[in-house]
Amino acid sequence: MKLYALSGDPAKPCYVVSFKDLLIMLDCGLSVNSVLNFLPLPLVQSARFHSLPNWNCRDPDIQLDDGEIKECCGCAFINSAPEFVPPLDKIINFSEIDVILISNYTNMMALPFITEGTGFSGTVYATEPTLQIGRFFLEELVEYIEASPKENTARMWKDIQHLLPQPLNDVFKPKNWRHLFSLDAVNKSLARVQMTGYDQKLDIFGALQVTPEKISYISGSSTLTTHPRPINQAALKYSDVIIMAGLTQAPHVNPDGMLGELCMNVVMTLRNGGSVLIPCYPSGVVYDLFECLSSSLDNQGFSQIPMFFISPVADSSLAYSNILAEWLSTSKQNKVYIPDEPFPHANLVKNAKLKHFKHIYSEGFSTEFRQPCVVFCGHPSLRFGDAVHFVELWGSNPQHTIIFTEPDFPYLQALAPYQPLAIKTVYCPIETSLNFQQANKLIKELKPGVLVIPENYTQPPPIAPHKLDLVIDQLPDKMIIKFKRGEVIKLPLKRKRSRIYLDPQMARSLVPHEIQPGVTISTLTGVLHVKDNIHDLHPLEPTPEELAEEQQKLSKKPHLQPPVQNRLRNIKYEWGTLDVNLFLKKLAQDGITDIKVEQTGGGADELTLHLASEDTVIKVSEKATSIVCGGKQSLRLKLRDLLLQCVQNF
Repeated sequence: MKLYALSGDPAKPCYVVSFKDLLIMLDCGLSVNSVLNFLPLPLVQSARFHSLPNWNCRDPDIQLDDGEIKECCGCAFINSAPEFVPPLDKIINFSEIDVILISNYTNMMALPFITEGTGFSGTVYATEPTLQIGRFFLEELVEYIEASPKENTARMWKDIQHLLPQPLNDVFKPKNWRHLFSLDAVNKSLARVQMTGYDQKLDIFGALQVTPEKISYISGSSTLTTHPRPINQAALKYSDVIIMAGLTQAPHVNPDGMLGELCMNVVMTLRNGGSVLIPCYPSGVVYDLFECLSSSLDNQGFSQIPMFFISPVADSSLAYSNILAEWLSTSKQNKVYIPDEPFPHANLVKNAKLKHFKHIYSEGFSTEFRQPCVVFCGHPSLRFGDAVHFVELWGSNPQHTIIFTEPDFPYLQALAPYQPLAIKTVYCPIETSLNFQQANKLIKELKPGVLVIPENYTQPPPIAPHKLDLVIDQLPDKMIIKFKRGEVIKLPLKRKRSRIYLDPQMARSLVPHEIQPGVTISTLTGVLHVKDNIHDLHPLEPTPEELAEEQQKLSKKPHLQPPVQNRLRNIKYEWGTLDVNLFLKKLAQDGITDIKVEQTGGGADELTLHLASEDTVIKVSEKATSIVCGGKQSLRLKLRDLLLQCVQNF
C-alpha cells in the first residue's frame, strides 16, 4: 500500500492511496493562497489599482509586458487574472484513478482540475450536503473570477522569477499554477458525483468491504458542539492505518474566545457610527456568525442594525442550510422534522434583520442599503468578489472595521495591495476543526496501528514557533509516518487475503482430502477472472475450435478422454520469479525493442519496463508482475504469453 501526497497544504488535502490494484483519491483540495500575489479584481475599473507604478527590470535585455507587475508599498503584485495551485499531476496519472472520496465541501474545490480533460473515468463519492455546499463554493468562485475579466494575461514574469522583488521571488513553482476552470467544467465534474448517506458503507470494487484491513481518513473534523453532526468515533477505532489531515489552521486561539472578540469589535464599531465588513465564504462558520452576532446586537440595543449577506449563491445557501438535515447535530435535526428552521437566520430573514443579495448591483440592494451596518461577503482573500468594493469604499475611514474570521489567508497579505489604509482591522480566526490537543486525545482513543500525518504537524506552526504543544505527540508505542508534498510513502499494510467467488460447477467437482486431523484440502484448476478487484474462478472450458477438434477425435477413437479432461492433463502451472533477461530477449525476437528499464523501489528485483512505442508499462516485483497497456487486449495477451515462457513451470 502506498500514499501519494499531491498537496502541500494540510488544510486543503489531496492524497492518493494505492490499494489492491486500485487508486483511491482522498479529497481534492485546492490551494488558493497563490491569489494573494495578484492585484484585486474590482467590479468596476479602479483608478487606484490602475495608477499603481509598474515594476521594470533593471536588466535592459528583459522586457515585461506593460503593467504586468505593479508595486504597492514595497510589494510586487501580478496584474492578471489570478491563478491557483491544483494538486500535483506529475507523480500520478489522473486517468488511472478509480475512486475519489470527498470528506467535506471545502476539500472538493480542485475536482474539475482532476476529472475534466484528463481522461478520468472513475467514480466520485460524496454526501448530499458535501455535494450541494461544494457546488455553492465552486459556482461562487467561478462567478467572482468571470465577473471581472482581465484584458491581458501575465506570462513572462515566471521566466524571471529570481529577479523579481518580494514576495514574488519566493513563491513556490509558479509554472504549476493554473487559471480557474469554467462553470461548464464545474457542472460536468459535479455530474460525476455519486451521492452517499452519512455512515453509509461503500463497496469500492470489492476492495474495502471484503478485507480485514481497516484504513481510516480523518480530515476537516471537529469535536466541538456546533451545528454539524459529531464524528462517529466507533467506526474509526482500532484502524490498521489512520491518515489525518485538515487540523485547525489557527491552533493558538480558542474559537469561542474569537467569537466573543468579534461581537465586541462589531458593537464598538457600531457605537462609533461605523460599519463592519466580514469577508466570508457562502456557508459553514458564517451560519454561526449570524446566530451569535444577532443575539449580541439584540443584547446591546442594536437590534435595528441591518446585516447584509452578499454572494452569488446567498439565497441557495440559506435555503439549503435549513433542509439538509443529514449534516446537522441532533438538536438542529429535530427542528427540521418538526418542522422548524434549525438556524435563526430564517427568522432573521423574515424579520428583515438579515438581507441577502447576489451582488451589490442586484435589484433592490441600493434601496435597502443603509449605514451603519454589518456586511458579510466574499472573497476572504480580498482579491475578487464584492468584498473588493467595500474595502475600497470604507478603507480610508477609521470609523469602519474589517474583521477577518477565515484562517485560510494571512490578513496582512490580503490587505497589502490596498495600502495605505485607515480602516480598523481585526483578526479573529474562527476555526472549528480539530486542534492539536483534541487530535492527540482522539488518536489515543482510536488506538490506530499506524498514524500517517503531514510533516507540518510534527513542528510548531510558524505563527507560534515556541508553542511546542502545538504538534502531534510522538507516542513510543505508536508508529507515526510523516510526509510532505510530492512524496510517495510506503504504508505498512499488507494484503492479508481476498475473497474469490467459486463457480457452482467447480464447487461440485471438488474432492477434499484430509491431510491431518481437522485440515482438508483440494486441488483446483480453473480460469481466474479479475475485474474491478472482484475475483471469479470459472471452470477451464475449451475454446469452440478445441471442442470441435476433440469431438472429431472422439468420434474416431472413443477410448480417448473427454476434451476438458484431456486439456487438464496437458496444463502447466507457472511459478517462481521472472527471468527478466530472457523476457527482454523474447520481446526483441517478437520485434519489440524500444524498451526502457528502470529500477524502482528499494530492491534490485523491482523493475519497470517502459515500451514507449506501444505506450505500455510492465512492473516487475518479487511478488507480482503487472502489464498496463491501455486496453490493447491483443498486445496484453501477447505479452502475457511471452512472460509465461520466462518463468518455471510444472
